[in-house]
Amino acid sequence: MSDVPTYRKIIHIDMDAFYASVEQMDNPMLRGKPVAVGGSENRGVVSAASYEARKFGVRSAISGVLAKKYCPEIIFVRPRFDRYKEISSKIHKIFHEYTDLVEPLSLDEAYLDVTQNKKGNPSASLLAQEIRQRILNEVGLTASAGISVNKFVAKIASDVNKPNGQKTVNPDEILEFLEELPIRKFYGVGKVTTEKMYQLGIFTGTDLKSKSVEFLEKHFGKSGAFYYNVVRGIHNSEVKPHRITKSVAAEHTFDVNLSSEIFMLEQLDRIATSLEKRLKKHEISGKTVTLKIKYSDFTQQTRSKTLPYFISDKSLIMEIVEELLYQEKMKDSVRLLGISLNNLNIEERKAVVVQLKFAF
Repeated sequence: MSDVPTYRKIIHIDMDAFYASVEQMDNPMLRGKPVAVGGSENRGVVSAASYEARKFGVRSAISGVLAKKYCPEIIFVRPRFDRYKEISSKIHKIFHEYTDLVEPLSLDEAYLDVTQNKKGNPSASLLAQEIRQRILNEVGLTASAGISVNKFVAKIASDVNKPNGQKTVNPDEILEFLEELPIRKFYGVGKVTTEKMYQLGIFTGTDLKSKSVEFLEKHFGKSGAFYYNVVRGIHNSEVKPHRITKSVAAEHTFDVNLSSEIFMLEQLDRIATSLEKRLKKHEISGKTVTLKIKYSDFTQQTRSKTLPYFISDKSLIMEIVEELLYQEKMKDSVRLLGISLNNLNIEERKAVVVQLKFAF
């Protein structure tokens, strides 16, 4: 028997500025120019930005107004989700030629477990390089990759040499890699948590590693144990081809802010229709209905109700939504409404890909 430990070989593939890159590929007039997919100079939210736009600070999830302020030459493009899904399907077909253990995170990124692979190639780094080259040759887009022994490190590594690059973190390099990493680049550490960690004197992986699990659980609850483990390279989550669907949602951003509940109900009825179609298509129902409200000042509120039985019909969903809408008075005019269904009647099913709708 060999004393050499057996490691998994995980690749995280992340397409480079996917939506924007598809638009630039399909429209040569956009190549080399700052492009924002979604939003407009008057309102709406940016869904994706080209690298030319990112140089000016334009990022996904910022308002179109802010994008225009950062980059006056920005070109706004309407999202074409059917086209993105078509391209994504081609990319995932390539993935499956290498392994059946493919876990999609979204249309533009996925984990691949190539420990045992269809090509019989023991080098995950060479496989990642080959996959990226095939995506470029067959689809026309660039991708970046991270390669390591677990999903957490591979995910972080894929961002190191973006765009159009890859980074391998070997088993004996993991601890040093994580210790030197700024805490804001740890996957799972968001903006709010980053600020909290800064206040606690945690700026790098080394700082995080110096804290006890008791300290981290005291300040971060259940996530404390996660942070304690991952900074030590411990992350045993497997690549799951069929991810658990936790919720199904639909939402809409409006051209003009809504201030009347009557108008809101009309829009919610349309959103519920879209949600019902998705539920019926995937044969899903749920017990918890959540109403999402984003006000004109960008503050957000959710209101939920859990039933003792599963529902998927629009009429039943709207009964709850109307009740939630009138639960308390609106504090301001509304720019976005959404409905989601949680507590689903499934344990494991292929992920439902839900795209946001942007008004123009």
